Amino acid sequence: MAEIERQSGSTPKDEVPEVTYNIAYMIPKKEISMVPDMGKWKRSQAYADYIGFILTLNEAVKGRKLTCEYKVSETVEKLLILLATLDQWIDETPPIDQPSRFGNKAYRTWFAKLDEEAEALVSAVLPSDKSAAAAEIAVYLKESVGNSTRIDYGTGHEAAFASFLCCLCKVGCLTVDDQLAIVFKVFHKYLSVMRKLQKTYRMEPAGSQGVWGLDDFQFLPFIWGSSQFIDHPTLEPRHFINERVVNEHHQDYMFLECIKFINEMKTGPFAEHSNQLWNISAVPSWSKVNQGLIKMYKAECLEKFPVIQHFKFGSLLSIQPKP
Repeated sequence: MAEIERQSGSTPKDEVPEVTYNIAYMIPKKEISMVPDMGKWKRSQAYADYIGFILTLNEAVKGRKLTCEYKVSETVEKLLILLATLDQWIDETPPIDQPSRFGNKAYRTWFAKLDEEAEALVSAVLPSDKSAAAAEIAVYLKESVGNSTRIDYGTGHEAAFASFLCCLCKVGCLTVDDQLAIVFKVFHKYLSVMRKLQKTYRMEPAGSQGVWGLDDFQFLPFIWGSSQFIDHPTLEPRHFINERVVNEHHQDYMFLECIKFINEMKTGPFAEHSNQLWNISAVPSWSKVNQGLIKMYKAECLEKFPVIQHFKFGSLLSIQPKP
């Protein structure tokens, strides 16, 4: 596989996954079937590319507001159209009357539509010379919206969407110039669609740790959201549990949007329903919060067999060991 070499002396901000050429694309499949296989994952090119992608975006959004100015490329616009389509399908697929409160079966109808259309949706985003990658990349899109059997959603599905975006970088469809738009436009819209899915179809949290988990559904917006706050002149970690601060600043900061959503969905004292976040509010600085959340993400998501057993590997995110 021929690849563009990174320029020497590149900064973390420039370290997007390398553009790949002359690839034999393949349909991604599961490779982690037993706990001992986790070593293969941590040594893999996929792990290196994935964590590199997350950390590169973490660096890109440092100290930046959601409302700041940044370039919006044609590819980003096409991704927003794709996500708007998924959003529209929710409106066209209302929940059905059923005896059980959670896991509305109308979600399966919505998911079947995505299953059928995913490759065409991805083809519409890719330039014609990259159309051969559509079937491979579409798998990550389908994996990113939850499980249609269990009607649940969690951090593994969120990781599939990050993998979808990483693959678009690897084929050169998204570039270094798109980094802010990837988080502030595309991922932001994805979060909005996922929250609508969760509310409309009463989706269960996948593998939830209850009060011991960071959040029932998401993790990445807390990492990138805490990076946005680094070196903020007035807002400290202790402020995010203040509802007035959340209401005043949520449009600028992804972290506060997450807190706002939790406040809307849960009742009772914050310290009881979101104990981990309550503990984080006592950390003295946002840079320490950010570093701690990255460690926690690796330990609680990327190194947990119940999450990674569902991850799929192809030519773009390869199970092969990193050289």
